[in-house]
Amino acid sequence: MSEGLLQIRWHGRGGQGAKTAASMVAEVAVEAGKYAQAAPEYGAEREGAPIKAYTRIAGDMIRVHDAIYYPDIVVVLDDTLVESQRVDSGLSEDGILLVNTRQTPAEVRKGLGLEGRRIYTIDATSIALKEIGRPIPNTVMIGALGAVTGVVDADHIKKSIEKKLGGKLSEGMLKGNFRAVERAFEEVKGENG
Repeated sequence: MSEGLLQIRWHGRGGQGAKTAASMVAEVAVEAGKYAQAAPEYGAEREGAPIKAYTRIAGDMIRVHDAIYYPDIVVVLDDTLVESQRVDSGLSEDGILLVNTRQTPAEVRKGLGLEGRRIYTIDATSIALKEIGRPIPNTVMIGALGAVTGVVDADHIKKSIEKKLGGKLSEGMLKGNFRAVERAFEEVKGENG
């Protein structure tokens, strides 16, 4: 991964929470004493349209503010984007690809024809449906990101969810998000290239 600067590119569809996830990870990093930034990139601004979002985390001031073309980590909230958007584009040889899918990491690797990279998968949509009652995988994917990288931990993620979504969600949905994060830490699967 890049020395001193961690760059995360998020791929999702409008309504899945990629923009929210990118900003929540940045907020957690700031609360941990790091510098961070998050930004969305929209195409057609409608629900279901492909979007990208970006998160940068560093120990020092971040002086770049453009799109992330060479990410250390790629997080994919919708597996239908894996091939159509070439989500692995620019991903470093030692980078991490984290995909919301029912496929195994080996199946994702084979489908993309990838060598190298570390690939992780989790069925975040099923977890979200079970725990939250809605197919919005963003908090599950933040939990999976924390599990595979250590960039964020479960307690900080839960605090961020409560801070950002507490006034918008019912108590039941809030607790469902907490359970979804915990399950992500337990259920993410991975393999090294």
